[in-house]
Amino acid sequence: MLAYVHDLDPVLLDIWRGIKLRWYGLSYLMAFVAAYYLLCYLSRRNLWVIAEKNIGDFIALLAMLGVFIGGRLGYVLFYMIPTEGWAVIREDPMAVLRVWDGGMASHGGFLGVAIFTYFYARKHKLSWTGIGDGICIVAPLGLMFGRIANFINGELYGRVAPDLAWGVKFPQALATESYTVQESILSECADRAPEYLNMLDSPEGFTEAVRLSPEVKQIAAEYLTARHPSQLYEGFLEGTFLFALMWFLRMRYPKAPHGMICGVFFILYGVLRTFVEHYREPDSAMIGALTKGQFYSLFMILAGIAFLWHAKRLSKKPASDA
Repeated sequence: MLAYVHDLDPVLLDIWRGIKLRWYGLSYLMAFVAAYYLLCYLSRRNLWVIAEKNIGDFIALLAMLGVFIGGRLGYVLFYMIPTEGWAVIREDPMAVLRVWDGGMASHGGFLGVAIFTYFYARKHKLSWTGIGDGICIVAPLGLMFGRIANFINGELYGRVAPDLAWGVKFPQALATESYTVQESILSECADRAPEYLNMLDSPEGFTEAVRLSPEVKQIAAEYLTARHPSQLYEGFLEGTFLFALMWFLRMRYPKAPHGMICGVFFILYGVLRTFVEHYREPDSAMIGALTKGQFYSLFMILAGIAFLWHAKRLSKKPASDA
């Protein structure tokens, strides 16, 4: 039986004159809305350090200054520049801001959130790790929505798995296929769907042709290699599983010292991300034997250990304002 050929459209709604609602953007909106209501619930039960009346403003600032700026700059610094060099920025400075073309780094987002919340905590005289505990409870939902959007976009696909029962054939992986496969696809399209041949000069064009033409989709089914849907693996492990665990810890240990949930989240995220990277096609140069995702996850694990050490110190004190 042929594997599923990915043909989902990243655009949910074409609104007007090029203004489009994309699944990727909607995933961020859903994440922030869910975070707002869940954090309000925790605040009302005295399970978070920020008062409910201030959560709306906090989420808005967090989204802009922490998640978006941190995530985008992280992508530019960790992935774009090492791969394409500084020339891409010099030739097109707006490339730094072009988020709608894709390119957000979760590790950069974590760093941006950490910096923003540190200064927010100092300004409002709140516990930095206390704020972090609440964010680490809801952050997995953002990861889950984001990975689902990655799957819909057909990006960040998995490694080759030709015999996998639930394998997916991603048209965007065309450039990673062998020369023989690429030439066979071009030849078949020239014979069976010549009107789409001019779209096959890039993975993005081929992906669009697969969505538009049943014939091109059939050719893709015949020649592309099935791969792991690693985006869904990440969405479940880094998203659904981590959220359920973080929520359980908050409910089970309401008086846990500040930083405990941060520590557990950072360590488990690093471990799970490292594991899932074995099923994900590397999207940039390796660092030794590690993918960049695995390499940066090492720092997440170290940060998690530091948070747990901090929480252990607080647990030995009769009172704490972290």
